[in-house]
Amino acid sequence: MQRMTRTLSVSALILCGLLPFTTQAADLVVNNNITHEDVLKAQQAWGEALIKISDTYQKQGIKAATELANQVLDQAYGYQQGAVLFKPTLASGKQTFRTDTEGALSYFVGNNKSYPQDSGFALKGWKEYRFENAAVYIDGDLALTTGNVFLVNDKGQETVVDKSWAFKKDEQGQLRIVLHHSSLPYQAK
Repeated sequence: MQRMTRTLSVSALILCGLLPFTTQAADLVVNNNITHEDVLKAQQAWGEALIKISDTYQKQGIKAATELANQVLDQAYGYQQGAVLFKPTLASGKQTFRTDTEGALSYFVGNNKSYPQDSGFALKGWKEYRFENAAVYIDGDLALTTGNVFLVNDKGQETVVDKSWAFKKDEQGQLRIVLHHSSLPYQAK
């Protein structure tokens, strides 16, 4: 009986000693895994931001739209982590790829002499946005999507864009676009 009491006492001490350690260790667990819901929210936020930039341009002009577009790029894209692999829908030649913030901003709002082709994709009067993913691939803190984006302008005209994105979770746990590829659907002859 005395031996059993001693064993139980030692076990109790071990448990008491381990419980605080276990609690502290659990507090240090970091989970950077992206969820499907995270991806859908990021895609929806991108579309809402595009419409907001377009609306801001129509109501407040290019300066306000440019300021908002800059904020969107800072919040949604991973340029602060390094190059972003961005291939816009309506870009060609030497300016096809926009790996820095200046190039991306120019694509969305134009008005940059270094990018004379750009007329501002986000300034086209967009009023509606939706997306349909053909597939989503998630591996830890990286998520890839491919599918279509549907945009409707203020004249009721719909534009369909083939879109692929890669999202990476940053150190603060926010999804950042690190790859953005857009193209118009191929038209067979």
